[in-house]
Amino acid sequence: MRMFHGMVLSRFAMEIATGCVTALAGAIISYGATEFGTGWDDAGPQPGYFPFYIGLLIVLASLGVVAQAFTQHRRTGQVFLTGEQAGRIIAFAGPMVAFVALCVLLGLYVAMTVYLFAVMTIQGRFKIPLAALVSLVMTFNEGIMVERLSGVTEGHHQLLEWIDAFLEARG
Repeated sequence: MRMFHGMVLSRFAMEIATGCVTALAGAIISYGATEFGTGWDDAGPQPGYFPFYIGLLIVLASLGVVAQAFTQHRRTGQVFLTGEQAGRIIAFAGPMVAFVALCVLLGLYVAMTVYLFAVMTIQGRFKIPLAALVSLVMTFNEGIMVERLSGVTEGHHQLLEWIDAFLEARG
């Protein structure tokens, strides 16, 4: 993971980022609550009353986090994340994010095959024929299990018919 070599993310920076992101979330919650009314009417509190004040509480707590970061962590130089740690996180999470994106683009089974093959060959350093065989068998097995357990036919019967025809032609 040479890409992150020498990179350091300080605790101060993370405290500020966390405070700002949560303050933004609180502000969005409070703003959204104004659509539903934030006061009281004859029946009691309006639908946005509770979310509005919870959003404000989140904003205030977030400002407290930012203030605390400035008073306690500004000059300490504490490390939150090193380059090596960031590389490990990306090596772990990156393929999963790619898998989810591929699921949207190619469908679950094709994405599963690609994911298993890539992880086995790149991270696991398996030989390509073994990785291809395992990824295809595991994906096929997953599809059969989903079809059998859910009772929803997903087109595997067609694949099974082709395999049977292939085996009969050879035999």
